[in-house]
Amino acid sequence: PLEGVNITSPVRLIHGTVGKAALLSVQYSSTSSDKPVVKWQLKRDKPVTVVQSIGTEVIGTLRPDYRDRIRLFENGSLLLSDLQLADEGTYEVEISITDDTFTGEKTINLTVDVPISRPQVLVASTTVLELSEAFTLNCSHENGTKPSYTWLKGGKPLLNDSRMLLSPDQKVLTITRVLMEDDDLYSCVVENPISQGRSLPVKITVYRRSSLYIILSTGGIFLLVTLVTVCACWKPSKKSGKKRKLEKQNSLEYMDQNDDRLKAEADTLPRSGEQERKNPMALYILKDKIIKFTAQSPEGLMETNISNLTPLTLLCPS
Repeated sequence: PLEGVNITSPVRLIHGTVGKAALLSVQYSSTSSDKPVVKWQLKRDKPVTVVQSIGTEVIGTLRPDYRDRIRLFENGSLLLSDLQLADEGTYEVEISITDDTFTGEKTINLTVDVPISRPQVLVASTTVLELSEAFTLNCSHENGTKPSYTWLKGGKPLLNDSRMLLSPDQKVLTITRVLMEDDDLYSCVVENPISQGRSLPVKITVYRRSSLYIILSTGGIFLLVTLVTVCACWKPSKKSGKKRKLEKQNSLEYMDQNDDRLKAEADTLPRSGEQERKNPMALYILKDKIIKFTAQSPEGLMETNISNLTPLTLLCPS
């Protein structure tokens, strides 16, 4: 009967990480005890030979981009170290033994990715007015290849809604015609074959239009009260100035009246020529509001002060 090499593999798809290693694991079986000839290729438009060996002994020279990164095992498995994005693709292994009629083949797919860094939700404003046109959330992250995006509302996957619009890559969420029910916590999850990242939630606050009117009217009232208070603070000072001016005018009028009265009283004082010559008397109205009488009496000089008058006139008896 015809015999050949049988190759099995525990996995058909391997997810690798940039900078780390990936094991392309296979196992072959054969009735022959001879060493197998193993050939690994990376399938492209033109296949690229990764390594060829007899048993674990490499035949020929390795390509520069695989040098020091290749290791073969006796069962035919291949270990690729320090993975690069260019290593991604479909790998095919062929194992043949001289005594066997048929060559065994197997393919394994390898993906190589950069881990996702922690994403964050970017939004122009965390407050929005009810029934406004729209607001937009952007799920942003610095690193990561082949990202896929999922949006969460209140910690749960976002339900389908005609008002919820997603960009083709689902990275940007736009909510049109905002309703009060859109007031919630929003976050995004970013995944790729090797990692996952979830953003911190962002609280979106939706205000009712009536609330806006209340806020605006309250602000207007506050401004009006402030203006009235300022005006009220200035008015007393103006009144006070006018009051002082009025008091001064009244004081002058009062003193004029007193001056006339005092003149009249002085004219009515009894005069004896001899006594007046010996005892002259002067009447002063002083600036410090004091009337001072000075007279010569037999007992000596006598002075009398009367307060609260203004100096206007010096009166001397004739």
